[in-house]
Amino acid sequence: MKVLSMIQPWASLFVLGEAEYETRTWRTHYRGPLAIHTSKKVDKPACRMDGVAELLAKHGYIEDNLPTGMIIGVCKLKNCLKIEENNGNWAVLEDSRVISGNDLFLGDYRVGGYAWEIEGMRILDEYIPAKGQLGLWEFSGKI
Repeated sequence: MKVLSMIQPWASLFVLGEAEYETRTWRTHYRGPLAIHTSKKVDKPACRMDGVAELLAKHGYIEDNLPTGMIIGVCKLKNCLKIEENNGNWAVLEDSRVISGNDLFLGDYRVGGYAWEIEGMRILDEYIPAKGQLGLWEFSGKI
């Protein structure tokens, strides 16, 4: 299965459904099953930001109890859309979709980047330890 590694707290917030899109500086043509892996790194200053801390607390997390080095969720990568416009309050994707709210707050919607649209996010009952990699990578174990 293809896997995407993400830094915490962004990985958990994405898997918990607080954001509908994952933003990247690069496009992928891959579509299909995708697992979400948490890197070993935790962005502790981000965990303390207003808004992020509240969203983590809503799910019982703080910077010190976020899972790291684990595959924590699975979904289907449905689309990869270029970011065409951003005025700070909203962003526009190539299909004219407007992004605002938590999605805008939790993502990097710089013009020229990409929003990865997913569906069917499911948190795993048991997290799977795994060493992450940059880019999309292949996990050969059972998920």
